[in-house]
Amino acid sequence: MESVQVIIDNLPLYLSGLVRTLEICLLAGLLALVIGTIAAGFRVSPLPPLRAAGTSWVNVLRNCPLTVVLFFMAFGLPELGINGSYFWFGTIGLALYTSAFVCEAIRSGINAVPAGQAEAARAVGLTFGQSLSLVVLPQAVRTVVPPLGNVIIAMIKNSALVGAFGVGGDLFSVGDTLTSARGLAALPVLIGVVLGYLVITIPAGLLLGYLERKVAIAR
Repeated sequence: MESVQVIIDNLPLYLSGLVRTLEICLLAGLLALVIGTIAAGFRVSPLPPLRAAGTSWVNVLRNCPLTVVLFFMAFGLPELGINGSYFWFGTIGLALYTSAFVCEAIRSGINAVPAGQAEAARAVGLTFGQSLSLVVLPQAVRTVVPPLGNVIIAMIKNSALVGAFGVGGDLFSVGDTLTSARGLAALPVLIGVVLGYLVITIPAGLLLGYLERKVAIAR
């Protein structure tokens, strides 16, 4: 009962944290999808410099802890004279980290498309970029919904680390405020934080499952 009372008493704060976390996840997710798709195009490019750039991008970010990426964004960039809010530093850092996993998911989908599709596109005069965007990627998307869904769910959970680097108002920060500043017991507060993340991840998982079924029917 104590947990329920703590959540009810601080419901407006939890709701504001939920909205802030949703903002971080939506912005980071969109950026990660755009950057990851571009990196996947580099990875399958016929030009060696682009392939090398795409491979380096994935290898560096995928093998670097998210905390290090966020630490560099929050404290390294200001040392280089690049200033901004922790919200944008944290969101962009999360997007860059996630883009490496998005890239690999999309690349696996591109590789699953029969080679004859790209050859046919080149035969009718399409460039590599045109064949990739008009022929290959639309087919690849059908096979990458499940792995992309896993990446997105992982990104939502990773967004908790963004709050640890000074991004105020998200669910993680709400929990920290209630326990440290207001002196509430940790367990009831954390239960409220967990429920907040479940409110995001469970509908996201259901939506991704629905999209996967729709794509399967379309095939």
